Amino acid sequence: MKMPTIRLREYLNQASVTEKSIIDYILLNPESVSRMTIHKLAELTYSSASSIIRLCKKNGYDGFKEFSKALVYELAARKAHQVKPVDEITRSDSTQEIIDKVTQKNILSLEDTKNLLDAEEVKRCVDLLHRSEILCLFGIGSSLLVAKDAQLKFLRINKKTYVSDDWHTQLLTATNMSPNDLGIIISYSGQTHEMIECAKAIREAGAESISITRFGNNPVKSLCKHHLYVAANESLFRSGAMSSRISLLNVIDILYTGYNNRQYDKSLELLAKTHIRKEPTLD
Repeated sequence: MKMPTIRLREYLNQASVTEKSIIDYILLNPESVSRMTIHKLAELTYSSASSIIRLCKKNGYDGFKEFSKALVYELAARKAHQVKPVDEITRSDSTQEIIDKVTQKNILSLEDTKNLLDAEEVKRCVDLLHRSEILCLFGIGSSLLVAKDAQLKFLRINKKTYVSDDWHTQLLTATNMSPNDLGIIISYSGQTHEMIECAKAIREAGAESISITRFGNNPVKSLCKHHLYVAANESLFRSGAMSSRISLLNVIDILYTGYNNRQYDKSLELLAKTHIRKEPTLD
C-alpha cells in the first residue's frame, strides 16, 4: 500500500526548496489537497504542475492522479483507525509519559514501515535468499546490531551468514563475494560512507544486493539491485536511533520468516536442532 504522507515525510530531507514547499502544504492540508486539481495545488504552493508531477514520480506514483487517489485512500484508512499524533518528549515528562510516548512512536514506525514495504519486492528478496550460497551482512553503529541479529537468526537454520564488527573486514568480504552470494546492506540514512563503499564493492564483484534504508533516493539504494524501505518516527533524542532500529529489525524478521516459510518443515527441524536447552537451576 502506497501511503503518500509517509513517503513524503521520509523524502522531505532530500527534497528541493520547491518540493519542500509542496510537501509542507500537503502534510498540513491533506484533506483539501485530496480534492484539488494539480493546477490549484501549484497555485497555492507557488510551484508548477510539472514540479508536482516530478515529486509524485520520485515518490513512486505515475502522476498526480494516482497520488490523489492514494491520498484519499490513506485519509479514509487513518480515519477508520483514528491514529493520534504523538507528542515529542519534553523536559517535564513523567516516567509514565516517557513509556507511553516512546512506545507509541515505535508502534507508528512499524505501521509506517508496513505501508512502505512492497510485497512483491519482499518476495523477490526472499527468492534471492534461497538462491544464494552465502549471505553477507553489512552495517555499522546501530545498523551493525541489526546485522548481528540477522546473522544469529539465519545461522540457527544453517544458512551460511557472515558479518564483522570491523568495517575494513566488511569491505574485504564485499570485495571477495561471488555472483552466487547475496549482500544485505543495512543503513537507515543510506548515506553512510562505509556502507557506500561496501555497496560499490558488492556491485563490482557481481553479487546480488539488497539495501534496507529509509524511503527515497540515497547512495546505498542507487548501488543495490533490490530495495526495502523503513520509516522512523524518531523523538528528540534521534542519536539513539530508536524507532529506526525497531523498523530495521522488523524488516529482518519479515525476511527471516519469509525464508523459513518457504522451507517450513525443514526450518522447524533445524530450529529444534539448534535450540539450546537450559537446565533448571535449584534454589
